[in-house]
Amino acid sequence: MSEAHDEHESVIKTPKQLIAAVLAGFLVPIIAIVLLVQYVSNDKKVGAGSSALTAEAVAARIQPVADEGFTFKDTSGPKQLQSGEAVYKMVCSACHSTGAAGAPKFADAGSWGPRLAQGYDTLLKHAVEGIRAMPAKGGNPDLDDVEVARAVVHMANASGGQFKEPEVKVAAAPADAPAK
Repeated sequence: MSEAHDEHESVIKTPKQLIAAVLAGFLVPIIAIVLLVQYVSNDKKVGAGSSALTAEAVAARIQPVADEGFTFKDTSGPKQLQSGEAVYKMVCSACHSTGAAGAPKFADAGSWGPRLAQGYDTLLKHAVEGIRAMPAKGGNPDLDDVEVARAVVHMANASGGQFKEPEVKVAAAPADAPAK
């Protein structure tokens, strides 16, 4: 075998080449990382004087997320009573439109006939307190008794009943404070 075969040579032969190789070993990955960060964070930047700083755009950005699509109720304010049809659609139709759990179907005079014969007061009592599979107030305890009564009248009259819609008792207005 020849002596040239056993010899091992390095690419770096001078101290200057060694310093250049060490610096390249540190600088190349750092430059690569900086370029990747620039590429990832490169987004359309909006400068001053653009439409992004208008009052409407700022208000839209800082608007609470909870305000999107929600209607808040003022629980301290007077309650707005719903109509019988609205209560039926919101609560009662779940069972009374299909006849689920033995509920009489809406506008079915045959299934409502025996119930109508019991009278309005009995129908209202069963609707407010619940009967058999029907929970009290149709499962919505937030309903006012007047709203339930309106729904009973709506369903009963659609099935041949002749009930009068209940009147709302208006609370007396508070007396004005004496002027000072």
